Amino acid sequence: MSWLSSVRNALSLVVPKKETPDNLWHKCKGCRQMVFTKELEENLSVCPNCDYHERIGPLARFTQLLDDGWSALPTPRTPEDPLKFRDSKRYTDRLKTARTETGEADAFVNARGTIDGHRVVIGVQDFAFMGGSMGQAVGEAFIQGVEAAIADKAPYVVFTASGGARMQEGILSLMQMPRSTVAIQMLHDAGLPYIVVLTDPTSGGVMAAYAMLGDIQIAEPKALLAFTGRRVIENTIREKLPDDFQTSEYLLEHGMLDMIVHRKDLRAQLATVIGYLCGQRAAA
Repeated sequence: MSWLSSVRNALSLVVPKKETPDNLWHKCKGCRQMVFTKELEENLSVCPNCDYHERIGPLARFTQLLDDGWSALPTPRTPEDPLKFRDSKRYTDRLKTARTETGEADAFVNARGTIDGHRVVIGVQDFAFMGGSMGQAVGEAFIQGVEAAIADKAPYVVFTASGGARMQEGILSLMQMPRSTVAIQMLHDAGLPYIVVLTDPTSGGVMAAYAMLGDIQIAEPKALLAFTGRRVIENTIREKLPDDFQTSEYLLEHGMLDMIVHRKDLRAQLATVIGYLCGQRAAA
């Protein structure tokens, strides 16, 4: 053993090495820079260097948007594994893993409360739960949110984040597309607004269903919004697509969105929109 190693070992006995928490830093997916996790959370999970909007779950959304006193709606019960599906893992095992990692029963969670005094029901899709995939539980939760909004005579605001239909539920997953469309019509029949906020990423069957049926279409900056992948489209039409294709900015430019709103401004913007659409009826 060298002299330097002997001294280093002796010092380690006198001055113990400090443990650094694993979650002290976060690597931004936009600029690839390291950001203090605490600083990122204080900035609503938006990178202070490049303004990249990180993905967040239902609890963070509700906390950021709703006034104090909001309450989550109970999760509707649906069949666990209707097709007895298995690929490299059993579907039930995948559900258990997702529930352990997120603390949620499935990929869609509703809450009722107020935004700046305006009564509202909010539904949030969690991409961390199996890619926010749409199965029977997501469809039932969406309908539950619509029914709660009608009961409260309040607008329904949905935050989408999904890779599309859940393959483990096959046709039962695809059936949630027309079911959600009928539910939205129920809102319209009740004279209530349906507001959609598209977040990164929203794609597949969700993009082809309730994600694009809002009375007001809002998106977060630079979100990936698509029905199918860029490569599939390029191979089909045999053309090179623009670099910003399938982004919030591209969709806004081509008339598919009403506005792009930064996360720090979203609460105030939603309160304004709800006030315009509902007037005094939306007031708590």
